[in-house]
Amino acid sequence: MKKIIKKILIIGFVIFLLMQLYQPARNESYEQELIANFTKMYDVPKNVETILQTSCFDCHSNNTNYPLYSYIQPARFFMEEHIKDGKKDLNFNEFGKYSKRKQENKLEAIIKQIKSDEMPLASYTLLHKNAIVTPAQKEEVIDWFNKTEDSLSSKY
Repeated sequence: MKKIIKKILIIGFVIFLLMQLYQPARNESYEQELIANFTKMYDVPKNVETILQTSCFDCHSNNTNYPLYSYIQPARFFMEEHIKDGKKDLNFNEFGKYSKRKQENKLEAIIKQIKSDEMPLASYTLLHKNAIVTPAQKEEVIDWFNKTEDSLSSKY
């Protein structure tokens, strides 16, 4: 019985090592399209931009700050899936490429998700304590997004 357990552990360890060979491309783009970038399109106050960068941009932009655990599979695989899904829903670096209607809808969705504590994800803030948004920060960000949404809809 001990030999079987030892063999299973060895096989499991070998599989774990082989998994490390798979390292997907990182979400890092050094060539930013400044025209389409959300923070360049709108006059985002520095404090709001900082909150967005620490709480949103890892999954909703073309640049992710990768922690140490992201170099180990299967954590990296799950992380890449979150990033892919996050960018599909909203990409702050490509916000200017969205139609005006889509921009308005995204701003509404951002406000709704922040108000309802859907974003940032609890699984993300569990590992990234600096991404937790305090009630004061939440109010600050929501107020700014509301003003931005109002100015965007009044233009059209």
